[in-house]
Amino acid sequence: MNKSIYMDHAATTYTKPEVLDAMIPYFTTHFGNPSSIYSLSRETKKAIDISRDKVAKAINASGNEIYITAGGSEADNWAIKGIASAHKAKGNHIITTTIEHHAVLHTCEYLAKNGFEITYLPVDEYGLINIKDLENAITDKTILVSIMFANNEIGTIEPIKEIGALCRSKKIFFHTDAVQAVGHIPVDVKELNIDLLSLAAHKFYGPKGVGALYIRKGIKIDNLVHGGGQERNRRAGTENVAGIVGLGKAIELAVENMQESNKKLVYLRDKLINGLLEIPHTRLNGPRGENRLPGNSNVCFRFIEGESILLMLDAMGIAASSGSACTSGSLDPSHVLLSIGLPHEIAHGSLRLSLGAASTEEEVDYILETVPKIIQRLRDMSPLWDDYLKEAK
Repeated sequence: MNKSIYMDHAATTYTKPEVLDAMIPYFTTHFGNPSSIYSLSRETKKAIDISRDKVAKAINASGNEIYITAGGSEADNWAIKGIASAHKAKGNHIITTTIEHHAVLHTCEYLAKNGFEITYLPVDEYGLINIKDLENAITDKTILVSIMFANNEIGTIEPIKEIGALCRSKKIFFHTDAVQAVGHIPVDVKELNIDLLSLAAHKFYGPKGVGALYIRKGIKIDNLVHGGGQERNRRAGTENVAGIVGLGKAIELAVENMQESNKKLVYLRDKLINGLLEIPHTRLNGPRGENRLPGNSNVCFRFIEGESILLMLDAMGIAASSGSACTSGSLDPSHVLLSIGLPHEIAHGSLRLSLGAASTEEEVDYILETVPKIIQRLRDMSPLWDDYLKEAK
């Protein structure tokens, strides 16, 4: 069977044709620099403002609270470093979690080398933080809490509303890396008391290399990128107009189609998870139900390694991952899986299959037909499996 099945939408998505169609004129005819004053440039400036408003509408913000970035990692860096720099006179303590994306973790590590104290909150077996742990970690030196909206590996959706309410009551800034959430589940920055939020277009069928940072009006934050006066003097650099137009179109489509899309994704996700769990010695990573991203499935198979699974799946036409795309070259087990309490030998056998808009039930059926055979074949070659069978006897 000649198959090509993409099951890594948490890593990136294709750009939808409607998004590409909206972008193309800004590569060719509407190419003016938005900082110039002639009509060609005024057209591009207007296009940016329209896209900015679309992003704002998607998260219930105002257009003047949206700042364009080159993606989620830049937005995370800017939010954390910008607040740290602007408010260091008040305090030097930042709280985050052990399961954040490396764009947050490495930024915090950088700040730790420069005089800041970082608290890393633990999570439970499902990847959820305990609000009481957060409250107990806050000191009079705490200036920022940065906790992701939804985890990129195991799909856990954190209690963002409670986190936001606690931070607001303590007058501490709250940043959330919402790269996996925006465009996939409802996000309302006002209702959730979010002060800063990161997002990236390529996670919801937009182009790569463009994202945004929401900064609540009135918040003082230092710049990350210095130079010209773009983004209302907060982020220098000639704008990626086509990318920004793509961002706006993609987020508009994502919000319009969210309810219908999620109904399908939840059905396929649950069918996939239930089928995979029929394989002996398999465990689900992350929670069931509403606290899980609609398209996320992540399991661990005992006695084998994830890299071998991925290679065999690829040979069968299935693209998947064993964790975050940003660390796929690492041989170390996922820091997220270790944080939820898995031992190294089990964490090594992880498989993430993330569904998307084009995923079908036929594809899920093919995966559920293919994966058990691959797992059995790998176990037959595994000395760990041999040891287990001997002990079982």
